[in-house]
Formats: sequence, C-alpha cells, structure tokens
Amino acid sequence: MEEISTEQITTYMDTGTELALQYGPPLLLALVVLVVGLWVINRVVRLTRTGMEKANTEPTLAQFLANLVSVGLKALLLISVASMVGIETTSFIAILGAAGLAVGLALQGSLANFAGGVLVLLFKPFKVGDFIDAQGVMGTVAEIQIFNTVIKTGDNKRIIVPNGSISNGIITNFSAEETRRVDFVFGIGYDDDIAKAKGVLERLFTSDERVFSDPAPLIVVSSLGDSSVNITVRAWAKASDYWGVFFGMTELVKITFDQEGISIPYPQRDVHLHGNAS
Repeated sequence: MEEISTEQITTYMDTGTELALQYGPPLLLALVVLVVGLWVINRVVRLTRTGMEKANTEPTLAQFLANLVSVGLKALLLISVASMVGIETTSFIAILGAAGLAVGLALQGSLANFAGGVLVLLFKPFKVGDFIDAQGVMGTVAEIQIFNTVIKTGDNKRIIVPNGSISNGIITNFSAEETRRVDFVFGIGYDDDIAKAKGVLERLFTSDERVFSDPAPLIVVSSLGDSSVNITVRAWAKASDYWGVFFGMTELVKITFDQEGISIPYPQRDVHLHGNAS
C-alpha cells in the first residue's frame, strides 16, 4: 500500500484550508441568513394570520393566504441563499417563470374562479345563509368555496356557480338588510267605492303586527287599467317576514273584499251580435 508523504499531506491541508477560506464564510453567512430568514418568515406568517383573524376574514381564506405568503417568502429566501453560495440562479428563475406562465395559461379559468373566490371572501357581498340572485340563479347560499359558490334553490336543488362569474356579475342580496318593502297591486271594479277599498286595505295592513307603522303603509291609486282601478300598497316589514306578509295579505285581502262586496275584476270581453236587417 502506497504511503502518503508528508509533502502530499501538506498539499491536501493547504488545499482544504484554501477551500475553507474561500467557501466557508459564504456558507456560514448563507446558513445564518437561512436560519434568520425562516424565523422572520414564521413571524410574518403568524402576524398575517392574526391580522386576518382580527379582520374577521373567512378561516378558509385566511389559512390559504397565510400558506401562500409562507411558500412565496420561503421560495425567495432559498433563491437568495443559493445565490450567496455561488449557485447560478438566473436560469432557475427563468425556468420557474416559464413554468408559471404555462400553468397560468392552462388554468386561466380556474385562476379566474380562484381570484373571484378571494374577492367574495374578502369583500363579503353575501354570506352563508343569505338569499341571493346571481347569474340567473336564485336561492340560499349553502357554501362559499375558493373556486365555487354552492346555492340551494327553493325546490332543494344544489347549484354550483363559479366564483369568477359571480364576482364579475350583478348580485342581488335579499338578506343584506333587516327590512324589506312588500309591494302589492289590488284591482277593483270601476263601479266600486275607491275610498271604501282604501279604507279596508288600511285597516288590514295597520292591524297586522308584522307590518311596520313607521314608515306607514302607502296606499294609493296607481293606474286605471282596461278592466280595473289598480290600488298599490307598499308596506315595510322585517326581511324574514317578507313572504309571510306577501302571501298572507294577498289571501286576506281577497277574503275581506268578498265580504265587503268589493269586486276584483278580471279581463273579459262583451260580444254583441247584430242581425242583418231583412
């Protein structure tokens, strides 16, 4: 077995010392930056999560954004550390950029839905349990997900609407306000007493505890139709009582009008036959 000479040992030691002096400080500095950077990132992520919790951000969105911040900052830290130890990062960044562009083009629909979901969860145009009309779909919001919103219709169908279309469209939220105005139109015959009909309507609406007295119900003649005098009633009630007031008062007005001898006309046509003079 060949023995290593003292001269070779000295050469190896000199080479090792030279390499240590050349690469040691950058490696040590990179290690320190890595450790400190991870600590700072954890603090930033924790502060981000705490801030979103104080802002009452949806837990799902808060967790997702916190993870997104963590991944992004850690990727930047690793690239910086790699650059400090002499690793060429330009090509690596270019590859990541090209891959990100390709993925973005392939998933542009999903990314639009994701962005829409973030906007919905941040600005909260509606929440779970609200009754809304969006993208031609009317129903109660069952779930708000990152990519889709699940709406349950009145006949118990589940409809999944992409968040991208919801965030870019018109949203009617029927549950956003505590009160709503209930509009009615009742037709009476031209031979009926208008003052009597308005008096009956005023009595019915003011006696219903669900109907607000302030503002008081508005009862006016709104139009003269082909076969009826149309009386419009605008009454205010709690949003939760809307349909109860609408259906209940419609039925009660019909029953009371019949009892008071007030007609509710329907379209009809009189046909007159004229015989030919002989």
